[in-house]
Amino acid sequence: MKTKDYACNYSQRSHLHLSLCRRVPWSYKSVVTQKRAGAAVILCWVISMIVGMIPMFGWNNYTEATQDGVNSSLVNNIIVCQFETVISMDYMVYFNFFGWVLPPLVLIFVIYVEIFNLIRKHLNQKAVSINNTDPSRYFGKELKLAKSLALVLLLFAICWLPLHIINCITLFCPFCEKPNIVMYIAIFLTHANSAVNPIVYAFKINKFRVTFLQIWSQYICCNKNHNSNNLSREQLRAIREQKSIM
Repeated sequence: MKTKDYACNYSQRSHLHLSLCRRVPWSYKSVVTQKRAGAAVILCWVISMIVGMIPMFGWNNYTEATQDGVNSSLVNNIIVCQFETVISMDYMVYFNFFGWVLPPLVLIFVIYVEIFNLIRKHLNQKAVSINNTDPSRYFGKELKLAKSLALVLLLFAICWLPLHIINCITLFCPFCEKPNIVMYIAIFLTHANSAVNPIVYAFKINKFRVTFLQIWSQYICCNKNHNSNNLSREQLRAIREQKSIM
């Protein structure tokens, strides 16, 4: 469960970083260098691990569980390892959801609205050519990429918000019944989010699609001679489309 917490927090930080970088599309390449991108990834993981490990350093239900006799095996100083038994809902709702999930989600939404408005404005005005390329084609590519990233953000919200909403119900309405099937579906969605993202990237972003196809051909199909001379028709088309953005 804590691994999912790390993933949720990291995903939030990375989405926020991407949205901030894409806020001014034409300066993306000059702003996002390889070193800066690597530093941003490391920073996102460090922050996520710190936020996710806070319950291990005291913000948990250990005291309440041992005093109230919630666990039948308390005689042996053993606490049943159930999420709502050991993790404080104050931490999950006030600190994690209200502090680290919801605000970045709202901020990213606002930034993407601004990005879409900015790109559409330049498309409508037929802005001056950038890097000697057709401006409408350039901003059209940026719009397509922004839509792909926005879809990833939407799927993140769909997959993670149900579980956080259930946590809010647990905290604010402790006597409200929560059907087990609803809880299982919410937990399943959080796991599914990690599986859905690569699929979205592969279908929506050409560079990711080329990489996935190369990995599939070389490591899944065991094509050791896989190189640029035997790329599939789909891969070559994706590469040409990617180069047209440059």
